Amino acid sequence: MNMKSQTFRKSAELLGAICSGLLISMPAIPQVLAQESTPKINPCPRIFYEEPHNNRVVVPQGCPPNALTQKLAAQGLLPTPATPSQEQTRLGVGGEAPDSGVRLPRPAPGDQTQQSPSGAVPNGQQLLQPRQAPNATIALANGTVNIRLVNDTAANVTYQVIGDTAPRSLRGKYNVTLQGLRAPVTVTFEREDGGQLIVTPQASSETGTLEVTFKEATSAAQGRSAMRIESNGSVFLN
Repeated sequence: MNMKSQTFRKSAELLGAICSGLLISMPAIPQVLAQESTPKINPCPRIFYEEPHNNRVVVPQGCPPNALTQKLAAQGLLPTPATPSQEQTRLGVGGEAPDSGVRLPRPAPGDQTQQSPSGAVPNGQQLLQPRQAPNATIALANGTVNIRLVNDTAANVTYQVIGDTAPRSLRGKYNVTLQGLRAPVTVTFEREDGGQLIVTPQASSETGTLEVTFKEATSAAQGRSAMRIESNGSVFLN
């Protein structure tokens, strides 16, 4: 009997040790699965390279340049596009990862937009190296500027504040005012019907406000597609 009791006690201790080991190891399993299932954040989604975004959205620095980014960089409106990392190249076009979302530029905190049926203005920001005499000058208000874009054409105009906003559409004969933009700032614009724009910037009677008027151009030589406001108030068109 004593021998059987000792055998039963050893079996019970062995079974207890096995069960304890299972209980201790179980919490670690969900953690491993959670770590393996966490998706990678994609900074350069494929949609940046598809139409219409290919010709309307500036990709973040570090992403392969799309058509609009290459165009603005060639005009000196953007820094030279950076070479994508090995990780981005391995993932595909622009660092594309499965199930990744579109990440568009973040709006500026002080950006306020108004639309009324008479004129228009947008806001933006990005570095630019001017190679010409300024097209206009404006007295900044503590380093900031309000931009009023007035669309005098019958076509919709797409505009974007580089680095701050996604492309936005401004209807013909409407206007929009973007307030409290800190210079330097860059704004791009194009007619949605593919026509050219004559762009006329001038200081408004309102302190720290630049009024920019869009009119239809009859030739490509008259067309403009970007505006830059430097920190000294100089305004350049390209």
